[in-house]
Amino acid sequence: MFKKTNQQRIYEDLVAQIEGAIFDGRLQAGDKLPAQRDLVEMFQTSRGPLREALRVLEQKGLLDIKRGVSGGAIVKKPGMAPIAESLGLLVRHRKITLEELSEFREGVEGNVAAIAAQRATPEDLSQLEGLLDQARAHVESGVNGWEAFCRADNRIHVAIAKAAGNRVYEFVLRMVHDNIQQYYEAHPLKDRQFMQENYQDLCDIVAALKKRQATAVQSLMRSHVRRFNRYMKGGHR
Repeated sequence: MFKKTNQQRIYEDLVAQIEGAIFDGRLQAGDKLPAQRDLVEMFQTSRGPLREALRVLEQKGLLDIKRGVSGGAIVKKPGMAPIAESLGLLVRHRKITLEELSEFREGVEGNVAAIAAQRATPEDLSQLEGLLDQARAHVESGVNGWEAFCRADNRIHVAIAKAAGNRVYEFVLRMVHDNIQQYYEAHPLKDRQFMQENYQDLCDIVAALKKRQATAVQSLMRSHVRRFNRYMKGGHR
């Protein structure tokens, strides 16, 4: 499976070889890499570069390194957690501004919603109706249901991205919504009417999706995102 490393760039070559074996299917999720002493022989290298390569692959979320006698390097199923965590760190440290997230969401989510209007399946629409029911229950709780309403709102946005039938949209928007919740939680709701208006936005969006009205859905989604963004900036309207 592996070959002698390029001695000019040892650890990068180790990463590339193991990564390649994972991506082309020679290594599957749950597979355990050979012991380090065996990998050293396969790659004809030393333990230092090998350990560095394994550490990098662990940071990428491709390996789970277990310590101890029965430990080893286990291949993980590729997922979004490492990337989502990276975005979360950037948001928390203000390396990505709310204005940048707002601009991204308004442009992308409007387009994604329009695509979803054309591709949503009956199952997608049924799921959205169920999520609307959850959101309504939180609205009926008044201002005490604000954070729960925001989480329901996020689930609706992600469900719409999924209904667009493009995993790139779903992946990216799920990652974004996993990290913007902290902004909503940082702004306690003082105006119940604002929450009711946002719930009505969601109802209008889902209704337009069911009617396959792509242009209307795009406009409604952009308006909905702008409403939230103004609230986060302190405009409240």
